[in-house]
Amino acid sequence: MNELQYQVDLLSAMNRKLEDECSIYRLMLDSSSDAYLYYDFAEDRYSTMGDWKGFFEIEIRDRNDVARLFSQVREEDIEAFRSLVYLEKTGKRTELLEFCKKGGKQWIECKGTVIFDEAGGPSKKLLKFRDITKFKKQNDYLSYLAYYDSLTGLLNRNSFMKNLIEWIERAGREGTMVSLAFVDINDFRKINDGIGMLVGDELLQRFGKFLQSLCEGDSMMCAHLNADVFCLAIYDPVGDRAMRSIYQRILERLTKPFELMSGPVFITLSVGVAEYPEAASTAFELLERAEIVMFRAKHTKQNGIRYFDAPIIQSFLHNAALEQKLKSAALDREFMLYYQPQYAAQGGRLRGVEALIRWRDSEGQMISPGEFIPIAEKSSIIVNIGVWVAQKAVSTLAEWKKKYGVDLTMSINVSAVHFSQDGFAHWIIDLIKGYGLPLDEVELEITETVLIDDFLHILKKLELLQQYGIKLAIDDFGTGYASLAYLKNLPVDTIKIDKTFIDSMLVDKEGDIIVEGILDMVNRLGYDSVAEGVETQEQLDHLREIGCKYIQGYLLGRPVPQEQLEELLEGRIWE
Repeated sequence: MNELQYQVDLLSAMNRKLEDECSIYRLMLDSSSDAYLYYDFAEDRYSTMGDWKGFFEIEIRDRNDVARLFSQVREEDIEAFRSLVYLEKTGKRTELLEFCKKGGKQWIECKGTVIFDEAGGPSKKLLKFRDITKFKKQNDYLSYLAYYDSLTGLLNRNSFMKNLIEWIERAGREGTMVSLAFVDINDFRKINDGIGMLVGDELLQRFGKFLQSLCEGDSMMCAHLNADVFCLAIYDPVGDRAMRSIYQRILERLTKPFELMSGPVFITLSVGVAEYPEAASTAFELLERAEIVMFRAKHTKQNGIRYFDAPIIQSFLHNAALEQKLKSAALDREFMLYYQPQYAAQGGRLRGVEALIRWRDSEGQMISPGEFIPIAEKSSIIVNIGVWVAQKAVSTLAEWKKKYGVDLTMSINVSAVHFSQDGFAHWIIDLIKGYGLPLDEVELEITETVLIDDFLHILKKLELLQQYGIKLAIDDFGTGYASLAYLKNLPVDTIKIDKTFIDSMLVDKEGDIIVEGILDMVNRLGYDSVAEGVETQEQLDHLREIGCKYIQGYLLGRPVPQEQLEELLEGRIWE
């Protein structure tokens, strides 16, 4: 009896344990965000678990209810879903399917599993449903980003280049052309800075949508490459689909403003066009050469278009080779400084010298600063050059001061890129102090382009330099962005009048009026004035008459190497 009772108690305990475990599993399933449909073949019994109502509004009691599920599935997915529901008929043990419900709002992943008995017949079946709508949207978005630009909805660079490569391969087989336009919105940075990035983005969207409207059929495509740059490509361009015709339609649109949330905005474009096979043999060459031509168009006029030709690419290749030589020259110190004297217009006292860079390359050829400085300014090379020039000029002045006891001003040209760098002011101050020179014996010459980007930041830097006593000069005055109207706000000491005005002042009345006006204002404000490029006695005499303080030019002295300038210093003409 005791043994029997023991067995009953043991079975009861095991039964309670199984009930507890069953309750736990049921609780886990019911609290799950997934849904489950279970079928027992022997008992012909269906059970639903988990968040079933979150997936389907149909209660499953028998086969007829199961059949009703198909009406809630998107039509194109019904057959695949039916096969999964009746998975046992295929003989498979497991299957996975993604399908969409009718209406297209909910995506579901369904995994079917069938357990077969020893005789090979199905005994149990479980269908697990999981909502993958969020994942599907994310995946679709990532797939979208792989091919399209998120801001404008146009093709991105990768997909555009993929298509362009295919077009060029096809054009090679068919003996036809591919035309590519590189389109840049002029002064887009000013729009961004002036009215905000959100408005700038809106402009890009509106302009991109307009370009897309021009792409008719499969033979045209448009992409947003980056920032304010777009690309148009045409396969087999003819007639109305030729790039020039497309450009005319673009120009017509630009006669009207783009209506943005901040108000109407007019834009102009620079467009470079290159065509396969004339300009390039590959897609990457074609894109590169269209970009080169675009930059040429940008430098010629606003709202301009330019087509590829051989001289353009030759010029580009020359500049590219020169840039590489410049990098080596900066490392190998192939540069030298020449010095051009500046004299007082009255009396002829030597005011100082301007340090001018010269470059003799490794082959012994002299390369003009007018050729290599613009190239250097487009890269960080100009900063390396500027550092060397300043160090050389300041050390030379210290050497002269020790050797000759000179009381001169050393004028040093500083590029806009170098001057705008953080820490420039303190660097140049420390450099001059390091050689034991009075700070007011160094004059930094900057062009008006320095003032363009961040006027307030540059103004503070100018004020700091002037507070320390370093002289500041505006070089090539009148050719850039500065004006007499706000000259009074600049903490500078010297205004250098550009040679173009000096050349014209004795030729036409207007030129003379401009020079006299500049000198009158400069003298009233208490600045020093230096006339650049004085080459004739008549120019010198006239500049004396109208109040120019200092003279610089071939008439009184050409730029010369250090040794020749020192011969001049022997005469102590600064005293």
